[in-house]
Amino acid sequence: MFDVHVHAAPDVLARIGHDDQIGAAYARAGYSGFVLKAHHESTVGRASALSRSSGLDVVGGITLNRAVGGINPAAVLSALSTGGRVVWFPTADAHTQESAGLPRLGDLDERLDRSVLSVPPVLAADSASAENAAFVLDLIAEHDAVLCTGHLSGAECRWLLEQAEARGIDRFLLTHPSYTVPGMEPGEIAELAARGAHVEITAYQLFHQHGMTPARLAAVARAAGSRLVLASDAGQPDSPEPPAALEQLIAALTAEGLDPGWLRDASGDTPRKLVLP
Repeated sequence: MFDVHVHAAPDVLARIGHDDQIGAAYARAGYSGFVLKAHHESTVGRASALSRSSGLDVVGGITLNRAVGGINPAAVLSALSTGGRVVWFPTADAHTQESAGLPRLGDLDERLDRSVLSVPPVLAADSASAENAAFVLDLIAEHDAVLCTGHLSGAECRWLLEQAEARGIDRFLLTHPSYTVPGMEPGEIAELAARGAHVEITAYQLFHQHGMTPARLAAVARAAGSRLVLASDAGQPDSPEPPAALEQLIAALTAEGLDPGWLRDASGDTPRKLVLP
């Protein structure tokens, strides 16, 4: 088993455990490794240290929110050059996050403005930010890293896939596309999966997404087909420990009639091959 999406302390938000505690939980559960994600800082150094101490394949990356300079090629180059494997486009600072009223760093201090991030077609293609996005995409291609779409809109996810195709980026993951943001439907997800996008479903959706059901997640899984990736997106104090969260997601989807062997591949071999070089 290999979890491509987990959160740990220290973090802006409360977490169920620190890096070493989360790593110990995965080791007890027999996982080969996981991807450590944070919304507001690079996790590359933390993941490297934990990998050395735990013997697990712990992978880090960077999320392109305002705390790292937004869609910032310098931050991406630094993260990928020091062993990072994953680049998430904006999450907490995406324009969709603000529109949906979901948590943002600015919630902690009203002195921080509420500016948001986007890519084309929401963002003007001739802007400096669009040029930075293109530079970031070039860096992902050059380092054979994983491009994750973050919390951007469906139209922006489609644009990112087009740009990935043009650059030969094969490691492309739609970040929980059926979550509140971007809120994509199974038909659209199936179309992008047919073009080579991997599709993430998370246990967080099962526990915390308003209106989400196992049946709806099963429909997304069927749309993803062989490109399905299951992840926990856990680490919240009101979620189970991440390995247990992922097991509960697998059990819920199995109860919807999905093949358990396929689901195990989607939480093991498929994500591991997607992330590791």
